[in-house]
Amino acid sequence: MRRGAPVIVLGALLALLLGSYIVYSQIVVSQLRGEARNVGQMTGQLLRANADTTIDPVTALFDLSKHIDSLGVPVIVTDDSGRPTAWANLPFDVDRDTANVIQYVAELDRINKPVSEGSVGKVHYGDTRLVRRLRVIPLLQTGLLLMVLAAGVLVLRTRSRADRESVWAGMARESAHQLATPLSSISGWIELLRERESDEMTARAVRHMESDLERLERVAHRFERIGRPARKDPVDIGELVLRVSRYFQARVPTLAHQVTIASRVVGGPLIVEGDAVLLEWAIEALTKNALDALAGRGGRIYLLATRRDDKVTVRIADDGPGIPKELRDRIFEAGFSTKQTGWGIGLALTKRIVEENHGGRLLLAPRGRGATFDVILRT
Repeated sequence: MRRGAPVIVLGALLALLLGSYIVYSQIVVSQLRGEARNVGQMTGQLLRANADTTIDPVTALFDLSKHIDSLGVPVIVTDDSGRPTAWANLPFDVDRDTANVIQYVAELDRINKPVSEGSVGKVHYGDTRLVRRLRVIPLLQTGLLLMVLAAGVLVLRTRSRADRESVWAGMARESAHQLATPLSSISGWIELLRERESDEMTARAVRHMESDLERLERVAHRFERIGRPARKDPVDIGELVLRVSRYFQARVPTLAHQVTIASRVVGGPLIVEGDAVLLEWAIEALTKNALDALAGRGGRIYLLATRRDDKVTVRIADDGPGIPKELRDRIFEAGFSTKQTGWGIGLALTKRIVEENHGGRLLLAPRGRGATFDVILRT
């Protein structure tokens, strides 16, 4: 439905544009016929009055004024001193004070040049109703056309993005499928190594290999989740934070450039509704980014999970070089990376997991040193 919504909007706008054009054209044709009929009747009355001297001029003028009134043309007649002596079809009510009529004369003169009729004075006139509408309706239709064009561009971009996402999701699921065979094989080799657990080094290596194998299986499972609806299971965010922290604590540098990882859960259990696999992936991606920022320099990473009102917040902070101010607005864009070997996928994927899949928020918090990310989820 989300992918088809722009197409539906574009179709509705096109239908509205075509419908308005057809209706407007019919209205213009009808009004042009009416104006032609009035002009023809006025011309016939003038010719008849010129040929028949018995026709009362006052009656003829009265008949002409009715046709003018039906055309909706605003008309003001002024004498030689500029004082209004007669008017018709004005867009306002005229009371005893004719000051507003005098002001309207100047507006009519800007539209059409007044006509001088000797002893009658000057005739000031505007445009018919049709002409006034012809000035406004095309502007509205132009605006609607621009909306249609904008919707078309949106549809193309949405379709292109949907196609790319479909390709990435397919590649991720295929990768998960391809990983299944070597993972099963590695699991078998680990079982064989268990027979030599009498050797302390072998036993320790087997434990680490089992831990890494378990992680690889979780990663493969994550790839399978790409492109599928997020689950709505009870998830203990505090437990996820502690698990991620323990995993990286066993694998961070401890010699030349020492990295310290600390974690804390306040007010647990911190239960939210969501997909545990995807949420753990998001927290790991942010922690891995912090580790990359401290590579070659050492430092400290701090993970904190707390409850604030009806929300759970996970903060991942480091004391590395931070993110330059000019790049802070672009770090969540897919394909954008501050690292030379980066793919620019981690933060974009994390933002999608948090915001699109779980209705939360991923924020880069303002901080003087290092980088601090806040994952905010509803309980």
